Amino acid sequence: MELALTINTESGDDLIVSIGVRGEEDPTTLEWLNLMRSPKYEPILEDYERGVSVSFDRYYEDEKDFLAAIEYLKADNIVRIKTSSHDYELDVRKVEAQELKKMRQVLRKMNFDRRFQMLGI
Repeated sequence: MELALTINTESGDDLIVSIGVRGEEDPTTLEWLNLMRSPKYEPILEDYERGVSVSFDRYYEDEKDFLAAIEYLKADNIVRIKTSSHDYELDVRKVEAQELKKMRQVLRKMNFDRRFQMLGI
């Protein structure tokens, strides 16, 4: 399980949720798990290119990865993310409540076409 320390969101032309987790090799650094969707530009993409793209600093060499499911277990302070290539389990107890609220709002916007599963969001 990864320890998440902060969550940044953007809600403009691009919808972005960036989750800063404690560095694997250096716990004083942050590694970013990024979820991004650009609904404004999706109509020009092929269907297989649409959806929420996911990248993580540790796997920068990976091919394009897409969000399949996300689950927020509020009582346990856990966020589970399933992509086409990876599964992540994040401990979000150190993240501020307002950041979690904004994350949930942006994720709902990202899922306008129900392309991925959401639980507890």
